[in-house]
Amino acid sequence: MDIILREDVDKLGVRGQVVKVAAGYARNFLLPKRLGVAATDSNKKIVEQERQSHLRKEVVLKSEAEEQAKLLGAVSISIARKAGENGQLFGSVTAGDIADALEARKFNIDRRKIQLDEAIRTLGEHKVALRLHREVSTEITVSVIPEA
Repeated sequence: MDIILREDVDKLGVRGQVVKVAAGYARNFLLPKRLGVAATDSNKKIVEQERQSHLRKEVVLKSEAEEQAKLLGAVSISIARKAGENGQLFGSVTAGDIADALEARKFNIDRRKIQLDEAIRTLGEHKVALRLHREVSTEITVSVIPEA
């Protein structure tokens, strides 16, 4: 069965692509989740219009992310935490903590866009990557200081 994808589907194809799949896969998975539509002439026109609209939105989102990346490139935030004598924290600094600190500085960044391999558990300066868009990333400096 030929299906036009309305969204990117892992290991199958990208938005707007016509793919041949088993009828059961289309009927039970792709169509109910609105990930694809049957490949008819009228649906091809509709999906092409949706794809063009999506591309225009994507360009706007990417340009906004690039502007935000320029502003965030020079940002350094400080987070105070209780620490032991050897610099180990009692607890850790997580992506949520960093998002809250950025929000206090008027940057609205979702915590899922903050790329931390693991939580920060030591005092000092740490470079943290932010993935603002699929193609736009930047780094900020997070200083973890001892609480007074």
